[in-house]
Amino acid sequence: MHRLLGLTLAALLQVTTQAAHAADPVKILFVGNSYTFGRVDPVMSYNAANVHDLTAGFWAANPSGTNAWEPHPWGGVPGIFKKMTDEAGLNYDVSLSTRNAASLRGQFLNTANSTWDLRGNVASQTWDKVVLQEQSDAALPAGKGKNANLAAFNAYADKFENFIHNGAAQSYTETQLYGSLAACMATGLSQASCNTVRNIPANPNASAATQVYLEQTWARPDMVEAHKITTPDTSSPDGSPIVDTSSAGGAATLYYGSLAAMTADLHSSFYAKATSNPSFAGVVPVGDAFQRAVDQGLAAGSGFYGADGTWITPAAGLDLWWKDRLHASKYGSYLSALTLFGSITGLDPLSLGSAEQAAADLGISADTALALQQIASQQLGFTTPVPEPQTLALLLAGLGVVAVRVRR
Repeated sequence: MHRLLGLTLAALLQVTTQAAHAADPVKILFVGNSYTFGRVDPVMSYNAANVHDLTAGFWAANPSGTNAWEPHPWGGVPGIFKKMTDEAGLNYDVSLSTRNAASLRGQFLNTANSTWDLRGNVASQTWDKVVLQEQSDAALPAGKGKNANLAAFNAYADKFENFIHNGAAQSYTETQLYGSLAACMATGLSQASCNTVRNIPANPNASAATQVYLEQTWARPDMVEAHKITTPDTSSPDGSPIVDTSSAGGAATLYYGSLAAMTADLHSSFYAKATSNPSFAGVVPVGDAFQRAVDQGLAAGSGFYGADGTWITPAAGLDLWWKDRLHASKYGSYLSALTLFGSITGLDPLSLGSAEQAAADLGISADTALALQQIASQQLGFTTPVPEPQTLALLLAGLGVVAVRVRR
């Protein structure tokens, strides 16, 4: 009898322990910049009450270098992601460590100012998952963007991965990091900066079990389509772009002939990094999802600027980009969140359905939400794309020929 009671209590304890473990939240951190925090409402502040904006305190203490039209707290794409996980019945504890224009190097070395301890945010607790988002064009080959710095992307993606997984204290110069002074200076750093000793304290919360993802950034119409250089209108509530009439204005420098070509280079850089360092959990193909939406005709791929060189709304298709043709619109941010949701949870974005709440909150119609879910689902391999009508006709014709030959 006592033995039976003991077994019963042991079984009950095991079930209770398993239930408690199942209830433990998955702690995820999003590291990035305005691509992650959303740049503008309705995305920027979305669901901020239910995520942890780890830079809100820094901003309150020292807002220098930030934009008045980007007040904290931020929800952004992580806020959308959080809403989706809640709807899917998942328990995610979501945090974001973001700053406008931050690169991975800037985050790791805390180059903004002494108040913004972005690396400290990463070391503040043990994470189950971390998503690293690089500066928009930093992962491009040399000369292919204003901030193109592939060597720096590769170096500091690895630095963050090691800091999160291993966490040992380290001391290095960037001359050592890049292999030579010449290689270091080729990244745009001065000799003095290259030879500065970087002392990085240990990460007390490092864990080899943390899954670290690289988020592939998207192609930018402002790097592809002819237009005039713009500057934020500081008198507007959201810093909307206006033509720069100063001596710094004029025709914008273009780096690519198409969004597809830029997407291909970004894809190559991110996947090459993940392949070279198998300690990464993988790449979240947000940029590829943007291009898929364009290729399938759901999203506009041109017509972002008028004849006078100023931004206009494309005549056809969803506009995945905000007015500056750099940041995502609410549609682009929603697609980004869907791709993150599918990549990180392993669930098909289509399972969220047309009644998904974040889309409704953002003012995205049910049909559009479903169409964007379809894009993310296809991009991640959950569903197979439906052939274009012409392709389908050729396929059916081919099958007909095969059938005739079989009958013979």
